[in-house]
Amino acid sequence: MTEEASGCGVRRREDADLDACVELLAEVHERDGYPENWPERPGDWLARPTLFAAWVAELEGRIVGHVGLSEGGVEDRAPGLWSRRAGTPIEATAVISRLFVSPAVRGQGVGALLMERAAGEARRRRRHPVLDVLTSDTSAVALYERLGWTLLDTVDQRWSPTETVTVHCYAAPVVTGGKRRAPSGP
Repeated sequence: MTEEASGCGVRRREDADLDACVELLAEVHERDGYPENWPERPGDWLARPTLFAAWVAELEGRIVGHVGLSEGGVEDRAPGLWSRRAGTPIEATAVISRLFVSPAVRGQGVGALLMERAAGEARRRRRHPVLDVLTSDTSAVALYERLGWTLLDTVDQRWSPTETVTVHCYAAPVVTGGKRRAPSGP
């Protein structure tokens, strides 16, 4: 199924899309520094083993965005925070990650469309969408807050024995009876 916004279609990512996704990721990395640490094998980084699904945004036959949805990993902090707040098992969360959009189409709703697609799939799987984002990624933070996501906490996340970063942990709005509301609790 393809969704449309701003003339942009969203569809499931296929294996054949990985090279184009890596090229776009390299463009985003050069411009914005995302991901902060360039992966040794970017195709594998995009196709992590815990992935449920991934989607690409296309405009005029060109991939202009990407997002993934996966199980939480040991490095993800948002699943545990949401689990404690909601009183649900960590397995009842899904992590939205690997979101990036071509600088050429930013501000046209592509990131929001990708986020909505991934969050919708999480809910279809009866999981609550959460994510971690570097505090320095102010554009992404602004997007999540515009979409009504709630900041759960700001925490340190250890990426390696020598690298610790600070991340904001977010949870998607709760959908009850077709209406969205912010997550409750401290």
